[in-house]
Formats: sequence, C-alpha cells, structure tokens
Amino acid sequence: MNPKTGVPKSSCVDALPVRLAPPLFTTRPRHPRGSLWVRVAALLLVLAAPAAQAAPAFEDSIAQRTQACTACHGEQGRAGPDGYYPRLAGKPAAYLYHQLLNFREGRRHYGLMTRMVDMLSDAYLWEIAQHFAALQVPYAPPAPWARPPEAAVLARGRELALHGNPTTRLPACVQCHGQKLTGVLPAVPGLLGLPADYLTAQLGGWRTGERRAHAPDCMASVVRRLSDRDAHAVVVWLASQPVPTDAHPAPGRPDTAPNAPDLRCGVAALPGGARP
Repeated sequence: MNPKTGVPKSSCVDALPVRLAPPLFTTRPRHPRGSLWVRVAALLLVLAAPAAQAAPAFEDSIAQRTQACTACHGEQGRAGPDGYYPRLAGKPAAYLYHQLLNFREGRRHYGLMTRMVDMLSDAYLWEIAQHFAALQVPYAPPAPWARPPEAAVLARGRELALHGNPTTRLPACVQCHGQKLTGVLPAVPGLLGLPADYLTAQLGGWRTGERRAHAPDCMASVVRRLSDRDAHAVVVWLASQPVPTDAHPAPGRPDTAPNAPDLRCGVAALPGGARP
C-alpha cells in the first residue's frame, strides 16, 4: 500500500496523483483582440449589398396583379403544361368575363378559382378579362398522341365539327365557334389549341351539371345530343388540328344553313349594363 496515495503497489493504476480535465464550457471563451470589429465590418458589408440583390419593386399594373392567374395558366396565359389549365390569351373578353362570373356564382366548380374571384367586383373581373383578351401570343403546335387516333375516328370527328348531325339535330361546331373554330366575338371561345383532356373534361362537366352557363345553356343542350363515341371523335379531331396563323376570333357568326338547328345561348350583362 502506498502511504501517500492509498493505492496498492500491485495495482496497474499509476500511483501519481490524478489530474481531472476541466469541465467543458464552464468559462466564456475569449475572442482574439479585434474580433468584435470584424463582425461589425461583416454586418456593414451585408447592409451595403448592391440594390440589384434586393426584391424587385412592386409594379402596380394588371400584368403584375394577374400573376396569380398565370401561375397556373402559364406565362401570359398561354396555357398550363399539364393539359388541364386552358389558354386565356386572345380569348374573347366577354367569354372570359362570363367564366369568371360562373366560378364566382357557382355555375362552374373549382375551389381554387372560386376562392380567387369570390371577393372581386364585376368591374375588376372585366378588367382581368380584357387584359388576357388583348394578349396575342403564338400557339404551341398540337401535342403528339401517345397512340395515334384511328382514321375513322378522325373522319367522324371532322364530320360532326364541320357539319353536325341532322338526325339528332346536333349543330356543327363551326355554327357557333366560327368557320376557323377560333371563336366568335363577343363571347364565343375558340376550340383549337386545347388539349384533349381539357375538352373531354368540359363536355363531361356539362353532361353531369358540374359546368353550367347562363340560361338558356346551349352547350348543355348540345352535349345531350352527343353520344359518348361521337363526343370522343369530336375531341380527338379538334385536339389534332393546328391553330391557323390568324387565330383572332371572327367578328360574327357565319351564315347557317336553312335547316340548321337554332340554339339560343344565355349571356350576362357586362359591367354598366351593356349586353355583349
């Protein structure tokens, strides 16, 4: 036994006095001289960053305020990339205005759109519609089909779109949407440049009542005269057609054949009471 340490001499423990390590972080570390000034200088450099790195100034314009629209409908309203958010650019202003009203008033159902327009005035909705109607930007070519449609389906779709079906009193698409199918002023949209998925969804919405228009709802009447097979044929043919170079809506409806079905379509008054 070591008389000084009390440790047996046969122990493998060193008999020298044991020095314990000091506890960690019990004292505040000392910074080198001048470190405070280094941190102050770094802060001043951050505050003096170039103005180009700052957030862009807000531009109080209708283009800036409609960025909530283009987030889904694509830059300048050219259409979303997924096939479900349609083109807004160049559509007749009265048509766009009617659709905004329909979302706000429950004739069309999509929660995101309803919440966006729910608190907006008629005048502001009309301003939004006029903004997108004035944008004339190029159309993309039709998307290639994963499986090309059969020639018979395309032929049937073309026949219905251009001539209708006298047996079922189905009007031709061109009767209302114009000879070039690019729409008719003031309130009829074009049918070209739209993906097949979107066209199918809209026809289905009218058939089930999920999409409605101001009474009399002429498109609801049209859809009731379309079989599923004919609806598919029309959609496939329309989605396969390129948009003509001049895609402006026609100034008026074309002359119709004497025996063509006459459809009456409801419209909403524009702000101020004018009829489109």
